[in-house]
Amino acid sequence: MTNLGLNYKIGSASEDEIKSHLLKCSAYFYPPLHEKIDIQAYSKKINRHSVTFEAWDGNDLVGLVAAYLNDLESRSGFITNVSVVASYMGRGIASELLDICVQYSKEKGFNEIKLEVQERNTPAIFLYTKKILLK
Repeated sequence: MTNLGLNYKIGSASEDEIKSHLLKCSAYFYPPLHEKIDIQAYSKKINRHSVTFEAWDGNDLVGLVAAYLNDLESRSGFITNVSVVASYMGRGIASELLDICVQYSKEKGFNEIKLEVQERNTPAIFLYTKKILLK
C-alpha cells in the first residue's frame, strides 16, 4: 500500500527499528515516553507480542501503530502505541494506520479495539474521536 510516497506495511519492523522510532517520537507523548517507560523493553514487547502497522519513508519508520491482538476469547484488542515522527505529523499517517489496524482486526474476527489516552493529549483525543465519529 502506498500513500503520500510512503509504504504501509504490517509486522515488518524489527525491535531496533521500533526502538529508534519510539526514541524519535518520545517527546510527543504525555508525559514523554522515555520518562514513563524503558523504551528498550517496550520495543521488545511490541516486537514480540503485538501486531505493528507501519508507515515507511524509504528505510525510515515514520509512523507506527502497535496493537495487542492476542485475546482470542473476548476478541478484544488493545492499541498500545500510536506515534508519528514530528516532521511527518499532519499528513494523515496516524489516521491511515488506525484504519489499517481496524480493518486487519475485523478480518481476524476481533469485535473491538480499546486504547488509553492521557486527557491532556488533545491531538490524540481529537484523532480518536474523529475516527469513532467517521465509522
